[in-house]
Amino acid sequence: MEWSILFLGPAGAGKTQAIRLMSDIEVVATEAKATDEVALYKSHTTVAMDMGIMQLGEGDRILLYGAPGQDRFDFMWDILLQQSKGVVLLIDHSRSDPAADLSHYLDQLDRRGGKRRPMVVGVTHTDVASDSSIDLYREQIKNRSGLYDMGGLPILTIDARNPQNVRTLLLALTAMVDMSERFPSGVDV
Repeated sequence: MEWSILFLGPAGAGKTQAIRLMSDIEVVATEAKATDEVALYKSHTTVAMDMGIMQLGEGDRILLYGAPGQDRFDFMWDILLQQSKGVVLLIDHSRSDPAADLSHYLDQLDRRGGKRRPMVVGVTHTDVASDSSIDLYREQIKNRSGLYDMGGLPILTIDARNPQNVRTLLLALTAMVDMSERFPSGVDV
């Protein structure tokens, strides 16, 4: 089994960090010096993709792809989304309007056909935000009923520097991918 998982979200949300943490190979990265507003909070940014491999044993593996977080590189989102079996959407809770970020990425995924893929949301940087509650994301997802074919969208608080947190996020997503492949028409509950 070989699955491709796409990490998507705004610049600085932790995509590159999470992939570096989980990859069993040296991550192939396409970073460049940040020259726009991203330079205010990090020196380099992904401009094409990050790519790592997580070995699962017995020949099974997950290809981990990270998309650039800036909209000006969104052409890469289409390329990476085409081959992905699932999406990890990371949202930086410390940004000025993280709910708008979530809405933006969900709209982009909807427009690009991403709603047909299993997805999980990882909310990062809750430790530095004034309000650590993730209820606003749950409410926003609830208001988008019918958008996601898999019957729900898990939202987890994670630290992209913590291997157990990232592993939990990937475990949730791979379980959803497995179910979508076993039961492509869905499951009646």
